[in-house]
Amino acid sequence: MSTTKQSTFGATLRTTILLATLSGLLVAIGFLIGGSSTALLFLGLAALMNMGSYFFSDKMALAMSRAKPVSESEAPKLYQEVRELTTRAGLPMPRLYVIPQDQPNAFATGRNPEHSAVAVTQGILRQLSADELRGVLAHELAHIRHRDILIQSVAATIGAAITYLGYMLLWFGGDSNNSPIGLIASLALVLLAPLAATIIQLSISRQREYAADAGGAQICGNPESLASALLRLEQGAAATPMKVNQAAEPLYIVKPFSAKGIGGLFSTHPPIEERVKRLRQMRPSL
Repeated sequence: MSTTKQSTFGATLRTTILLATLSGLLVAIGFLIGGSSTALLFLGLAALMNMGSYFFSDKMALAMSRAKPVSESEAPKLYQEVRELTTRAGLPMPRLYVIPQDQPNAFATGRNPEHSAVAVTQGILRQLSADELRGVLAHELAHIRHRDILIQSVAATIGAAITYLGYMLLWFGGDSNNSPIGLIASLALVLLAPLAATIIQLSISRQREYAADAGGAQICGNPESLASALLRLEQGAAATPMKVNQAAEPLYIVKPFSAKGIGGLFSTHPPIEERVKRLRQMRPSL
C-alpha cells in the first residue's frame, strides 16, 4: 500500500472512531436525560451532525475563526509562497484565507487535499519574517499531505456542537419530574460533556503536531525556519489575546489561549519547547 493510501486510510479510520465516540457521548446524554426515546432522538441528531461535519467542517471551521477569503491580487507574496511549497510537496493549491486577528497564528482545514484551505491571521503576516512564515505554511501543508485536516476539522466542529448542546441542556434541562439522583447525574454529564469532547480532541492532536512539524521542515527544507516561527508564535499568543471559538483550538499551529497551570494538562498542543527541540535535532539529517 502506498504512503498516500496509508495516510488516507488512517485518516478515515481515525475520523470514523472520533465520530462514533462523540456520537456515543451524545446518545448517552440523551439516555440519561430522557431515557430510550430521548437517546433515539439524540442518535438522529448525531447522524445529522456527522454528515454536516464531514462535508461542511471546513466552512464551519473558517466561520468559527471569522476567516475571510483573500485573492492573489490582495496577497501576492502569500500566494507565491504557498504555490512554491505546494509544488515541492506535490499538493494541489489550497484556498487561502486571512483571519482578522492580531495574534500570529494559522491553521489548515478541509476534508482532503483537493478541498483544502489554509488560513493565516493578519498578525502572522505582519510579525513573522518571510523565512518563518514559510516554515509555518509548510507545517500546514504537511497537515494537508498527512490527511490530518479532516479529523481536525471534524473534531473542532463536533466539539463545538457538544459544548453548545451542553450549555443548552444545562439551562433548559430535562424533565423536572426526574428523581434527584437522575437530575444530579444529568447535570454532571452535561457539565462533563465539553470536557470529554476536549479530552478526545487532545488524544488525537499532539502526535499529529509533531508529525506536521517534521513534515513541514522537510517541505520547506529548513527546520530552523519553523523552530524560530514557533518561538515567535508562542510569544505572540501570550502577548495578544485571540477571539475565537474554543472548540477551534486544535486547528491552530499554536494554542491560541493560555495553557498555564492545570490548563496545560488538557492542552491539545505539545509544549513549544519540545517541538523546537525536535526540529533542531533534525538539522543534521536535512
